[in-house]
Amino acid sequence: MIRIILFILGYIFSVVGLFFIFLYLNLLVIGYSFFEFVYFIIRSVYCDLFFIGILFIILSLRRKSKNGLLL
Repeated sequence: MIRIILFILGYIFSVVGLFFIFLYLNLLVIGYSFFEFVYFIIRSVYCDLFFIGILFIILSLRRKSKNGLLL
């Protein structure tokens, strides 16, 4: 049950993060250079939400091995 909740939270976080990253693409139209854009995105909280969401999804999909001799 915890894995399903972790997957759903990860999906929501990653979608919200990607939405705001795409929304900030308008900064390139205003006149920001690519490096200024990347620096702004890295400092943004929403970029952190994207990476936290991806981490949650990876953790929820990890498989626990009960036996060390799985082939």
